[in-house]
Amino acid sequence: MINQEKINRNAFLKNLGLKGAALMAVYCGGNSLTSCQNDSAVTPLAADIILDLSDSKYAALKANNGYVVLSAQNVVVARTATNTYVAVTLICSHEQRREITYRSGEFYCTAHGARFDNAGKGLNTEGKKGLTVYTTSLNGTTLTVKAA
Repeated sequence: MINQEKINRNAFLKNLGLKGAALMAVYCGGNSLTSCQNDSAVTPLAADIILDLSDSKYAALKANNGYVVLSAQNVVVARTATNTYVAVTLICSHEQRREITYRSGEFYCTAHGARFDNAGKGLNTEGKKGLTVYTTSLNGTTLTVKAA
């Protein structure tokens, strides 16, 4: 008769030499381990962005502190004062999330509260890395956001 010793999974894996984090990865299913950061990245604008401010989709830019999000280009454009516009990246430098808005005269990330001034400078710990700011120019009702 053959003596068969029963061994549980934990003991078996330990016998293989798996310990600590490696053991946890096996238990949790190694394929499900992911980073908590968003993979969005700030990339330079490929071309200038031209906005016709007479178009109703940019109506928010007619009022001070109004803003529009240009998702396809990862850009937020805000009106800071009469005929003064600023454009920044939509992607927050804190955790690379696409959640920048404009409120009370500053840019704000709705994910973790990072705050930035109109020059892109961080105003709190979460915003310390700053935002990419793009040059804007206004000619009549045409607002141009300049690619680098």
